[in-house]
Amino acid sequence: MNTPNPRQVAFVQAVLATDKQACSPAKSIKLEGKGHAPVNIALSKYWGKRDAILNLPQNGSVSISLPGLGTDTTLRPLASNSSQHATGQDRISLNGQLLDAHQPFARRLSQFLDLFRTAEVPFFEVVTHNTVPTAAGLASSASGYAALVLALNDLFNWQLPATQLSLLARLGSGSASRSLFPGFAIWHAGQSEQGSDSFAEALDAPWPDFCVGLVEIDVAEKPVGSTAGMQQTTAACALYSAWPAQAERDKAVIINAIQQQDFSRLGATAEHNALSMHATMIASWPPLLYWQAESVIAMQKVWALRQQGVEVYFTMDAGPNLKLLFLAAQKKAVSAAFLGLKVIEPFAKPDKQAAS
Repeated sequence: MNTPNPRQVAFVQAVLATDKQACSPAKSIKLEGKGHAPVNIALSKYWGKRDAILNLPQNGSVSISLPGLGTDTTLRPLASNSSQHATGQDRISLNGQLLDAHQPFARRLSQFLDLFRTAEVPFFEVVTHNTVPTAAGLASSASGYAALVLALNDLFNWQLPATQLSLLARLGSGSASRSLFPGFAIWHAGQSEQGSDSFAEALDAPWPDFCVGLVEIDVAEKPVGSTAGMQQTTAACALYSAWPAQAERDKAVIINAIQQQDFSRLGATAEHNALSMHATMIASWPPLLYWQAESVIAMQKVWALRQQGVEVYFTMDAGPNLKLLFLAAQKKAVSAAFLGLKVIEPFAKPDKQAAS
């Protein structure tokens, strides 16, 4: 257990203090808390922080959550007679494997949980399961911290609204603020130095024909994580200064395109936004290139499909994998071009989703 950052402690206290029910001493702690959160992919990207301690972004972003892919987390007070409790450690398991407290994933989770320990719950048992490859550019950290915050909300019986939970999830991973919501979500950059206005909220705009295809190039852990990548780009790329304003413009265009169900405008803006983000990485020094040769081949295949009249676009996070954007009418053609493509229809009924 480490001493948490005082600014983060103050932020958590402020968030909980906004809800009198969450702070009520009459609230009873449950035997366990559960949380599930989906992964999300950003259609307009978040890249760069104006405050690394509070995870405040340089620009806002828009995402789509992917049902069926995400994180399930169960959280319990750690039994006082356990070996971990005796040594002052949490007990953390990931995908059925008990983790050593010094492993990076376990260490990061425990550091986050330092913000929520109480006299009644000094240590936690965390059982988490990802249905996406961990740290492979598929937003597993976002769903992981969102699920953890939901489990904390359940365990401590806070009953916080989703926007407040997104503030807490943001401290673990900025993108986690968006994984609290199904469908489309907007993460507001905010202006407050205290971070109280940098939260996510749902964009209520169902789009039944909207499809996402996952092109997995490499599911190994990234050699450079997103946080380190952001730090390198903002510090060593002359092009980066133009990024925040462009990203905000792209966000506004994409929100409008979603509301109008203008797929051509959404797809073109999302693809250009992703390429612009990666351009800042490539132009930093030393260069930061998440792409692999197969990534470029997949991009070229998308461009060839568009020339053939198949309207499909791609987006990429900090990793080699592509996420394809297309409408249901193009599903057959896109799936034929990308054999084994996993297709997700975010607004489909669960039984239809399972069949994709």
